[in-house]
Amino acid sequence: MLKVTRLSKSYALPQGRLSVLRAVDLAVEAGESVALTGESGSGKSTLLHLVAGLDEPDGGEVALDGAVVSNLSESGRARLRRDRVGLVFQQFNLIPSLKVGDNLAFQANIAGRFDAAWYDELVERLGLTGLLDRYPEQISGGQQQRVAIGRALAVKPALLLADEPTGNLDEATADGVVALMHELVKRSGCGLLMVTHSLRLAGLLDRRLHLTAGQLS
Repeated sequence: MLKVTRLSKSYALPQGRLSVLRAVDLAVEAGESVALTGESGSGKSTLLHLVAGLDEPDGGEVALDGAVVSNLSESGRARLRRDRVGLVFQQFNLIPSLKVGDNLAFQANIAGRFDAAWYDELVERLGLTGLLDRYPEQISGGQQQRVAIGRALAVKPALLLADEPTGNLDEATADGVVALMHELVKRSGCGLLMVTHSLRLAGLLDRRLHLTAGQLS
């Protein structure tokens, strides 16, 4: 589903170039949930952005669902993110002017991949049945994050990328959200790569990788 080969990335600073990723290799299989941990500034989010085609590497290759991301044009990478990648961030990024039900279906509708049966299942499994006619500001943070996860999964992505998705939630709510996300990834058959600073949350997924000094262990 995802294969990263010898991926490298550095940034120019006044004192010279800072190497963030050094020949990183990574694979995520269909239906597999992988946690990516590491100290702040270790390059976890950089790796996620490179996988999603939001940034370009200095070297190496990202192959996602059969497509080499670096070989795609900017518009091609945007189409790949729209159709085959689900993105979940710490900030829920819901559209405040849309009701919960419309937020949930938003990406799937844009991609032309809306599946009513899968949508209904997500609504039920995410506990959103009575909330579809509310606006984001009218529901809790944990509920908003479940909507964000549902929106990302409604498109039936090949890969779900989550960057500190529970950073704004309390511990009990975070555990529930991650456990539910893990379950839905198994159900949908997509892969999950989740950045987290929490070893507790990482332990809820199938496998953990640790990023330090630009390399995975």
